[in-house]
Amino acid sequence: MNAPLLTLLAATLLAAGPALKLADSAPPAQNKVTITVRGDKRVIESNGIPDHQVAAFPNRGNPNAISEQKYRLEVPAHPQPATAQPGRFPYAWGVALNGVVFDPGTAEVYNDGDRSNPWHYEALKSNTEMGTTPRIPVGLGIDQNHGHVQPNGAYHYHGLPTLLIARLSGGEPKMTHVGWAADGYPVYAIHAYAKSEDPKSALKPMKSSYRLKTADRGGDGKETPTGKPDGSFALDYEYVPGHGDLDEFGGRTGVTPEFPQGTYYYVLTEEFPFIPRKLKGTPDPSFNKMRMDAHANLGGQSGPGAKGKGKGKKGPPPGGEPK
Repeated sequence: MNAPLLTLLAATLLAAGPALKLADSAPPAQNKVTITVRGDKRVIESNGIPDHQVAAFPNRGNPNAISEQKYRLEVPAHPQPATAQPGRFPYAWGVALNGVVFDPGTAEVYNDGDRSNPWHYEALKSNTEMGTTPRIPVGLGIDQNHGHVQPNGAYHYHGLPTLLIARLSGGEPKMTHVGWAADGYPVYAIHAYAKSEDPKSALKPMKSSYRLKTADRGGDGKETPTGKPDGSFALDYEYVPGHGDLDEFGGRTGVTPEFPQGTYYYVLTEEFPFIPRKLKGTPDPSFNKMRMDAHANLGGQSGPGAKGKGKGKKGPPPGGEPK
């Protein structure tokens, strides 16, 4: 696939998004990733370096430089639905085929508050401004792959990994396998079969079943926001069965090119939640952020350069959990 086509696809995917940093720089090291099946586990080992261009990091909004990680992640080779959902979600949500982590939540909280406050900002909505969070007035420095860097140097995705999708899809709208969720189910990007059990049916962009709430937030303006939900927070959204194509976990059951006999699978979408925030199965312990990074800097543990109230505290799921 030629460079102009990659650029064109990237521009198409990003046309409706907020201001993003131009991905025109090579990453600081070569991408290294292996994915193997060992017994009942699928093992992903990587250095966390993307295999595509990124923005310049550090940048205005993100003071961190990309550095190599030492990921050894495992997922069930034959995943099963969970019997109960965890009350907290201290896990990275999944990993892309290039070994970069999917971690859509943020550590940034309304009014620069304690991270136990569930009103976490949405990274993509808040890329250009963070409202009442004075320590990050210029956003989070997210690039055109909807990724940025944590204080430990871990580059990760908050939304559609644009250039990865372009490479894997060949620039064509098709059902594109892009990664694995922490529970072992496969992850696809944007398109799936209109009829989930018919691989000959037309392809269509999958629509999320989340939508903005209609009632005012009803906050006090100090620890909880006021006003009409506009997508600035994950809690601005609610799940409505049948509103879209996907269930509350951001997935569906059907056939895929890689699983012609059928499987449950997730789909990254062009609207919230972009990357799902829940898991149908049980996340493997290797995705626990405390285990992934000894300094606990990945994902919701510490935002890009964040040093506000609640530092080091372990709150609820990054970004909150839409109801």
